[in-house]
Amino acid sequence: MKIAIYPGSFDPITKGHIDVIERSSKIFDEIIVVLMKNDKKTSLFNDEERLDMMEEACATMGNVTCDIGSGLSTAYARKKGACVMIRGIRAVQDYEYELTTATANMYLNSDIETCFFMSKPEFSFLSSSTVKEIAGYGASVDGFVSPYVVKKLKEKLKY
Repeated sequence: MKIAIYPGSFDPITKGHIDVIERSSKIFDEIIVVLMKNDKKTSLFNDEERLDMMEEACATMGNVTCDIGSGLSTAYARKKGACVMIRGIRAVQDYEYELTTATANMYLNSDIETCFFMSKPEFSFLSSSTVKEIAGYGASVDGFVSPYVVKKLKEKLKY
């Protein structure tokens, strides 16, 4: 059984993330979408709120579960029996960062492969930061996130 993890901060989960999850769920037996705690990042949503949005986004995907992890992604993957780490790439800048991270992960655990999914063109500019910035001005983010996430953004940002 091929288990893959998709680690990230998902603050909030976007349609770009969901696209990567859906596509990878067709390739691997089990996907664990894992919110990796990162104390160096300031998040709009707390861990439980992000997990809730992740679970709502993945509810119809039978082989996808969501979780919260901490520490190194490679240690989390080992603990869950995963052999693959999924990463999304939107542009050249992402590739450079992800290549460095994947190489470090290979050093930490050579049993875990990194599988890159290129963003579809309609999601190539999309990031959680972009969504938060647009929503922060009260503009519509309907095309970027699910209706549930739109609702949560409106509640959080009070617009």
